[in-house]
Parts: sequence; structure tokens; C-alpha cells
Amino acid sequence: MACRITELVVEAADPGRLAAFWCEVLDYVELDREDDGSIQIGPATGFGGAHPTLVLSPNSAPRTGPHRLHFDVNAGDRDQGAELERLLALGAVRADVGQTGEEDWEVLADPEGNVFCLLRARVPRLAPGPGPLT
Repeated sequence: MACRITELVVEAADPGRLAAFWCEVLDYVELDREDDGSIQIGPATGFGGAHPTLVLSPNSAPRTGPHRLHFDVNAGDRDQGAELERLLALGAVRADVGQTGEEDWEVLADPEGNVFCLLRARVPRLAPGPGPLT
């Protein structure tokens, strides 16, 4: 069996604020808080299911350049325009990374400036997985 992504760690100046934003975007819940201020969010089924969890880890150091990794998200129950409106209402902002205007995706940034893309395609919701692997 090959590896699969189970967690993505994102450094955040304010993990609580970012956790709240991404919980709303992805329909995730808070799964755990660590003593160091890290917050783990993921699907209500918990760690190890079909969707990776996000660990928002505190880091107050200023970012010195663009991230080399970004998320792409797809709406599951509405078209791209409606989902764009929802994400903007949650606190996302439009971002310019040099796009031409001909793209079929929208480039956005979360409340801490992390760039992500809203793709045009709608994807079906995944059924909850069997839960954590033991």
C-alpha cells in the first residue's frame, strides 16, 4: 500500500482564527488542542478517514516569501459563483498571483494570506469513512 496524506500542517499567527475559517470552508470540526497552541481540525469522523486533517501550528515569525504549497478546493453542493460568495463572506479575499483572467478558477487568500484556489468543477461529497484506523 502506498502512503496517503493524513495531515497537513499549516503555520499560523492565530491558529484559532484560521481554524474557525477552515472549519467553515471545509465543514470540519475542532478535533484537538495541544498545549503548544496547535489546533487540529478535520471531519467529524476524526483522524484517519477519507479527508486529511489540518494542524494549525502557532508561528509568529513573519513570512518572507510565497508559500510553495497551496490548497485547491471544489464546491460540492453549489456552483463556483455561489461558493465564491460564501468564501468571501467567511473572510477570504481575492488574491493576485499573476493570473491572466482566462483561468476557470478563482484565486483567494485566507485570513492570514495563505493562497488557495476555488476550482470550477463540483465534486460529490464523500461518504464518511470507516473512522480511525487501528
